[in-house]
Amino acid sequence: MRRYRRTLVAAALMATLVSGTAGWAAGSGQRPVGGPPPGTAAWRHDGSLPDPESATPTQVAAFFRTLSAERQRELAERHSGVVGNLDGAPVQLRYRANRLAIAKDPRYQRLATGDRQIIAFDPRGRGTVAEVYGDLLTARHVSVVVPGSDIDARTYDRSKDPYGTPAGMATSLRTATHGRTAVVAWAGYTTPVGVGLDAATGELAEAGAARLARFTGGLTAVGVAAPALFCHSYGSVVCGLAASEVAARDIVVLGSPGMRADSVGALRTDARVWAAKDPSDWISKVPNVEFLGLGHGADPAGKDFGARRVPARTAHGHTGYFAPGTDSLRAFAAIATGGTDGDVR
Repeated sequence: MRRYRRTLVAAALMATLVSGTAGWAAGSGQRPVGGPPPGTAAWRHDGSLPDPESATPTQVAAFFRTLSAERQRELAERHSGVVGNLDGAPVQLRYRANRLAIAKDPRYQRLATGDRQIIAFDPRGRGTVAEVYGDLLTARHVSVVVPGSDIDARTYDRSKDPYGTPAGMATSLRTATHGRTAVVAWAGYTTPVGVGLDAATGELAEAGAARLARFTGGLTAVGVAAPALFCHSYGSVVCGLAASEVAARDIVVLGSPGMRADSVGALRTDARVWAAKDPSDWISKVPNVEFLGLGHGADPAGKDFGARRVPARTAHGHTGYFAPGTDSLRAFAAIATGGTDGDVR
């Protein structure tokens, strides 16, 4: 009975939180980018090529292994929008295709420089992008950063509040491992904007989970090591919904509002699951309840959830977990390089 009352109270708090922003949220609700990548129609009319929607990353990888280097380059140049986003295509070919695709769009010219390794780019909507730091194919350890709200192709590497962006998190993590891991800053889904209905519901996270699972499947298909996922804020909702499908060694959530699961067991994953929440993070004020589609469930950093705890005593605020010198960043670096519980403490 007491637990039931707590749930009702939490639900009331969540309803109050959302109702305070509902008018604003309804006017700026985000629609997830879905369907095949730009240029698919022309790709489908260009011979017997794997369908971007129905072919698995494994099938895509097998197809590209039958092609000469010259034929691969030809496809990347003719269908850059497809090849650059085709999970299972060769990594270096995706970089090449995305440089060509970005060069056609004046909004994102900063991403087109030769030394940037863009492994996914879709200009539709607010834009999605994923960038690689390090060498995916030779790295023994790989990590993927999954961000939360207010991140898109324009903001994923902004200079303001850098450790709250996937690019800033990725570079900080790679530096903390002394270059011993390759890191992907994956802004590959449509994120919520602000705090409103989008952030309180799971629609965008469900769409993002499917994209994340396919992306990690594409890495596996081309021989990349199983990654550790670092999932921030709403990104942890994405990772929770994707947990049973992603090819991941570890799932680390930080500043999480919930993973849409009651426990680690409910995630149905063989990955090690870790959780961090610093004492000053405002996310603690968000009710950990899922009620009538609102809220994201139990606190992954709570004792009953069953996740391995990550120290975060010296992190500050909601976006301070990757700040240099923090205990959370040191722990993340240990996890990223395959460390055990003892290494993380």
